[in-house]
Amino acid sequence: MSEQIKKVVLAYSGGLDTSIILKWLQVTYGCEVVTFTADLGQGEELEPARRKAEMLGIKDIFIEDLREEFVRDYVFPMFRANTVYEGQYLLGTSIARPLISKRQIEIAKEVGADAVCHGATGKGNDQVRFELGYYALNPNIKVIAPWREWELNSRTALIDFAEKHQIPVPKDKRGESPFSVDANLLHTSSEGKALEDPWTAAEEYVYARTDNPVTAPDEPEYIEVEFEKGDPVAINGVALSPAELLTKLNELGKKHGIGRLDLLENRFVGMKSRGIYETPGGTILLAAHRGIEQITLDSGAMHLKDEIMPKYAKLLYNGFWFSPEREMMQALIDKSQEFVAGTVRLMLFKGGVHVVGRKSPYSLYSMEHVTFEEDSVYDQRDAEGFIKLNALRLQLLKQRGNIQEPPSYD
Repeated sequence: MSEQIKKVVLAYSGGLDTSIILKWLQVTYGCEVVTFTADLGQGEELEPARRKAEMLGIKDIFIEDLREEFVRDYVFPMFRANTVYEGQYLLGTSIARPLISKRQIEIAKEVGADAVCHGATGKGNDQVRFELGYYALNPNIKVIAPWREWELNSRTALIDFAEKHQIPVPKDKRGESPFSVDANLLHTSSEGKALEDPWTAAEEYVYARTDNPVTAPDEPEYIEVEFEKGDPVAINGVALSPAELLTKLNELGKKHGIGRLDLLENRFVGMKSRGIYETPGGTILLAAHRGIEQITLDSGAMHLKDEIMPKYAKLLYNGFWFSPEREMMQALIDKSQEFVAGTVRLMLFKGGVHVVGRKSPYSLYSMEHVTFEEDSVYDQRDAEGFIKLNALRLQLLKQRGNIQEPPSYD
């Protein structure tokens, strides 16, 4: 290769593809490989990843439970902004990449590695997200992206490489997978192969984290979510850690078929892609957070948040979590959450989540002001001057239009 790599930290899942990457790094670069496997709540046993790495001769193996950090420091800050990309996507994949990138760079420093490696393809967003994170945290790090370098561009070539180097190939991996899946505590993402035709509905077997809304319970379930400074802290009066709370919301959402999304989105690299997303707990959390903000946020703060949210979402989707503009927006968002505290009551039913009650010690809702009955705090006559002042510019514009035509500059 054109540059000498001594040691590389690989984001390693333990699956066939990253095991092939591991061996390819050893063969191609002749370097020492350190594996890093993050438990972000994907729901898989991680010890097989350790055993497979040991079988492939790896000495430095990092397997870390990052679920609490993931929810506390990444998911919750994102939800304070009510973040959705292109109106629907709750960014379950996007928000996991900064944490993985951060830990890879930290481990690289710890073990003295001069490079990091990821298994993202050259067609997707994840290559961008990983590498923007790497470079933001270590401008001098070397990045290896095998899918942009190697010639193993078919399933047959990958299997042949694996067999040549005694990498076990499970029977279910020998054929083309019907679709690929990415999962963490916030969501599952399924795309590719059988899901590529946007006109063809996804089969029920695609959905792994949500029950079918059609067969969900015929009776609604009511829950209460308590917030402090914009973050959920308890469900039905039971205090829970961030990861525990999201896990509980996932269970409730699954039972009621909540959080399914079939989306055709615009990738950062320029193409459109179709993804099937399941975000049961996140969908409930978004509705609950909106509900508590309704009663605690001033209209100016709420509307400003809503204006910047699409920009914030785009930054996260494109991989700019560590950018100064994201941090600036986060500071503004977090400032708005100081009094976002209280309890929201929700109804879960047949794929839907509905806010049916909210209360807060910091409520801005005044029944005295909004009542249709007689009150002593609001003089309705004041509205006349308010309307006239706001109408003044519209009146002047209309009067000008009645007496002259727009100027001609021909």
